[in-house]
Amino acid sequence: MKLLTFSTLYPNAQQPNHGIFVETRLRYLIASGKVESRVVAPVPWFPLKGESFGHYGTLAKVPRQETRNGIHVTHPRYLVVPRFGMNLTPYSLAHAAKKEVGRILDEGYDFDAIDAHYFYPDGVAAVMLGKYFNKPVVVTARGTDINLIPQYARPRQLILQAARDADGVITVCQALKDEMVELGVAPAHITPLRNGVDLERFMPADRAQARANIGLAPGRFTLLSVGLLDPRKAHDLIIRALPLLPEVDLLIAGIGPQKNNLVQLARELGVQERVKLLGAVPQTELKTYYNAADALVLASSREGWANVLLESMACGTPVVASNVWGTPEVVASPDAGVLMPERTPQGLVQALGQLRANYPEHAATRRYAENFGWQPTTQGQIDLFHSIMARKAA
Repeated sequence: MKLLTFSTLYPNAQQPNHGIFVETRLRYLIASGKVESRVVAPVPWFPLKGESFGHYGTLAKVPRQETRNGIHVTHPRYLVVPRFGMNLTPYSLAHAAKKEVGRILDEGYDFDAIDAHYFYPDGVAAVMLGKYFNKPVVVTARGTDINLIPQYARPRQLILQAARDADGVITVCQALKDEMVELGVAPAHITPLRNGVDLERFMPADRAQARANIGLAPGRFTLLSVGLLDPRKAHDLIIRALPLLPEVDLLIAGIGPQKNNLVQLARELGVQERVKLLGAVPQTELKTYYNAADALVLASSREGWANVLLESMACGTPVVASNVWGTPEVVASPDAGVLMPERTPQGLVQALGQLRANYPEHAATRRYAENFGWQPTTQGQIDLFHSIMARKAA
């Protein structure tokens, strides 16, 4: 079976951790030996390169094509129009990708279906491309594309139309399926297929050595928070809890627009000596931090299926997480960790106290994570695509 994977959420040479969950799912799908795929991962057009131009200057340096983990990836450019971008981007995205998809077909890669990730604008554009090239489309909903963007009228209308016109819809958790049903999508049209975890990359290691490797003080209870430094990830909530946790230190892995705000907040609260911002941490190095930490904290206001939770658990480190969207489906056992009773600094303190009072064995946390390998999701995708193609053939 030949697929064309389509998403703006895909890693590239300039953003190696961007949308890593899309790449990881695809890698396991290809590793099954039953699927091959090429990737079209558009990036916004910008005329000038360089850090002085911020995020768009970085995107301008993304190569037009590259090979990642043996998968050929192309990055056509699409136009984002200031102020009107939200409503127009699906159309500019489809227009920009049309030429690239046509070129791929002309070269002889006659794919069977489009495998699109993230509903807006990607999924909407993918359905447009599917109609143009007469190819079935499956769209995967991943989080804010369903639990946030449909708050806006025109995007909601386009998302619902794309969901109805797509040949299949995947959600990464049951909570997102429930929300799509509430929005008006037929339940039978939606297949929940959760993300898995790379159990070979994320493994338990010598914890004392891991702490020594990154220079952590012995005997200090250490929290780790991983994710983009933006309001939705709520790293600030964890910092606000630290005055109530005098014996606790915090590591934050990630980059983003809130860096300076987080540094200033730590200073204002007098906890700057206990907060360390690590910047961007490559996936290959994250396992050291997971093993060094005593707990991972995820305080997000919105999540589809947070991969960092399972990555931490796979290393034997339990979690404390906000009780939102798909997270309760991940943290469903005391061996996994504890959900906050409320998403506040006080709620975090309470959940952390509960975790420390009944701290699970690291081996038990690892065993829990082993229930979330990729094989069931891989097989679920294969079955779904085969059923769609059989329907089309009939």
